[in-house]
Amino acid sequence: MKLLVVLSRMPYPLEKGDKLRAYHLVKRLSERHEVYLFCLSDQRVKPADEEHLRSFCKHLQVVVIPWWRILLRMATAPFSRLPFQVSYFHHRHAQRAIDEVIAAFKPDHVLCQLVRTTEYVRHRYELPKTLDYMDTLSKGMERRARTGPSPFRFLLKAETRRLIAYENLMFDLFDHRVIISAQDRDLLYHPDRDQVVVVPNGVDTEYFTPVESPATHDLLFTGNMNYPPNIDSVLFLVQRVLPLVQAKRPGTTLLIAGVDPDQRVKRLAVDHPEVTVTGWMKDIRHAYSSARVFVAPMQIGTGLQNKLLEAMAMAMPCVSSDLANNAVRAKPGEAILIGHEPQEYADHILHLLEHPAERGRLARNGQAFVRASFNWDQAAERLHRLMCAGAAHPRPERTPSR
Repeated sequence: MKLLVVLSRMPYPLEKGDKLRAYHLVKRLSERHEVYLFCLSDQRVKPADEEHLRSFCKHLQVVVIPWWRILLRMATAPFSRLPFQVSYFHHRHAQRAIDEVIAAFKPDHVLCQLVRTTEYVRHRYELPKTLDYMDTLSKGMERRARTGPSPFRFLLKAETRRLIAYENLMFDLFDHRVIISAQDRDLLYHPDRDQVVVVPNGVDTEYFTPVESPATHDLLFTGNMNYPPNIDSVLFLVQRVLPLVQAKRPGTTLLIAGVDPDQRVKRLAVDHPEVTVTGWMKDIRHAYSSARVFVAPMQIGTGLQNKLLEAMAMAMPCVSSDLANNAVRAKPGEAILIGHEPQEYADHILHLLEHPAERGRLARNGQAFVRASFNWDQAAERLHRLMCAGAAHPRPERTPSR
């Protein structure tokens, strides 16, 4: 099958969750299909990264969106019905480029990741299409609107309403829809959300495997540190949990590792001597192997937390929230510990730091759970079967919801 994949970002290097999912799924789909990878990018692309993608993608096109175009587009976004993040990524020169690709490549199927990209093919009714929602953007925005700074809540609420309407519209315009977890599927507002197929992420257990290394930090948090749910999480951890831990165990250290740390995250290292902020790490495994306990007290956001899967795969004991674990579905007390209030997180952390045998038990159980439950080959196979099954049946007429 000739498959056109449309992404809002280059899926390499693997420093963000949407890139990780796209990379592993596209790499495996390329083994079965002739893939044309069409990527948008709001920054300059390194030739070496393009070459890496060309090693398994037969066709690749990257359309760079200059900042002046983005600023101009966002200036007019309030007067559009499109969600702001759809407007951010939708531009006429990119639309012309993808129209030319469709005319020349003649795809049998189109796969779009995130509703950010769907505007480019929403009117191509003749093409079978699959939408990977990945996670429920509208619910994530709704949660941010409740907790965000007061001056921005009006905009966040407006974006929530636009995203709900747009996610529902794209549901009706696409033949198939997939999402990262059952939790995210149930958060969609469309009445037929049960039709969405869950395609969870995997984890590369050959790459993320335990490494014998002396621990230089007690606690670890990893992720894209410019992403609001991750910023919220580390602020909660440092400001509300860590003081409770240090009251009983002075000198407890925390490592925060991940790309593009926000100024508020950088400030944590200045104000708290026991906190280290690394920024981008070429090999994130060094962060996992250098700490004793992984803590991810996610309070907002949606989707499946790859950080938890990677930490478990590397045999780290994990402490997290119900919100994060609802997508992972690890058994509390067996493969993961769940916190709710700051004191409960602190108690879990202190218990693990003081009892090496308990750290080992939780780590072994978490590693076994991840290896049995999250596999990229199985995820790609599920997506492959869904798209191919659709090719065997006539496309139904669709009436978009309003």
